[in-house]
Amino acid sequence: MSVERESVLHSWCVQSQWNAPTVVGGAGARLRLEDGRSILDMSSLAECSNLGHQHPRVVAAIREQAARLCFVTNAWGAAPRAELAHRLLELSGFDGGRVFFTLGGADANENAVKIARQALGRPRGTVIARDRSYHGATHLAMALSGDVRTRSQVDPDAFGVSHVEPPYAYRCPYGSRDEAECGERAARAVADRIDQFGAARVAAVIVEPNAGTNGIVAPDTYWPALRRVTAERGVALIADEVMSAFGRCGEWFAWQRHGEAGRPDMMTLAKGLTGAALPLGAVVLSREIAARLENQMLYAGLTYCGHPLSCAAGVAALAAYQDERLIERSRALGARLKAELDRMATRHPVIGDVRGGHGLFAVLELVGDRASRTPLAPWPETPAALRALVQAAMAEGVSFGTRGNLILLAPPLVIEERELDDALALLDRLLARFFPAH
Repeated sequence: MSVERESVLHSWCVQSQWNAPTVVGGAGARLRLEDGRSILDMSSLAECSNLGHQHPRVVAAIREQAARLCFVTNAWGAAPRAELAHRLLELSGFDGGRVFFTLGGADANENAVKIARQALGRPRGTVIARDRSYHGATHLAMALSGDVRTRSQVDPDAFGVSHVEPPYAYRCPYGSRDEAECGERAARAVADRIDQFGAARVAAVIVEPNAGTNGIVAPDTYWPALRRVTAERGVALIADEVMSAFGRCGEWFAWQRHGEAGRPDMMTLAKGLTGAALPLGAVVLSREIAARLENQMLYAGLTYCGHPLSCAAGVAALAAYQDERLIERSRALGARLKAELDRMATRHPVIGDVRGGHGLFAVLELVGDRASRTPLAPWPETPAALRALVQAAMAEGVSFGTRGNLILLAPPLVIEERELDDALALLDRLLARFFPAH
């Protein structure tokens, strides 16, 4: 047992139940444990290590920047900060926009809301978010999140947040069995909610465009329709790309699958921004939003916003994605992943739905009965058999990510093809073992 168990207050767990091995190193898609074992990481830890572990280019950039300048506040300029902002605007096509740097995803989302409210002149404007979503674990981020785990800790109404049902096509809350129609109805529900409040009283809509730990992948009809209804009403659309960006969903940013028709007003970034090598988040603003703030005081920021070490890691990470063609690689391997999971579903009745696969992110939803789509356990409980499957996989050197009835597959974009095939073959065997067909 790690001595850490006795001294660290660990997140998202019951303290008495925490008993994880100690990681001492890593390379590629593998982690090296204190006991000498090598573990294949099939979830990129918290869906953040897109570049794998200890990517040499990022490590070298951190060393070089540390030797040159470790820290200066945002009140002073820093070369890596300027370079990273320029590259993000260039890659996203937000010409004339600006980048506000944060420490991670939750404060990126908080600051995006603050900026949207100020830019639109609606300081207490309502923010519409989705049920069964996740935007972070600070108080405003919890209010934005439609997460049953934290619902009792925060009152969304007190933070000016209103939730609508999600575009969850497998269990469509709008009563449709047609994916495209479910997506359109979900976007229409956002439009109706804006109209209910009155557009002048709504500041923003914040939504995850694709990947998220909620396991919902919206139909292709959803995002363009959402962009259309928000634009028509003069409400800022914020794309929470904390998990879905940097190749995770086969594009630099997930909304780019929809071209200009899907361009949001703002997007939030973190996780893959540095390949998780150092903490860093960002809010990317369109030219129009940025222009509204040009002559106003911005009351926002933390001491370490735009930290030079983190920004240097970000610059190196973007170069690695581009030079190693990892965005394209994720798209190709994602299609391969999805095809194998679809084949797996024909062999295992416990697999109710397979979704994702635009990049190296896919979801298996497990059910007790495929015909009725009965869940194995009430959301967000994890079935005992699924916990046992994860433990068995770990014993064989593979770490899978799960939540509730879901298996979330999000390996590093640098994973070797053979490693991916071996992990999927193991998953196939373990599904047969722990969920035998009757």
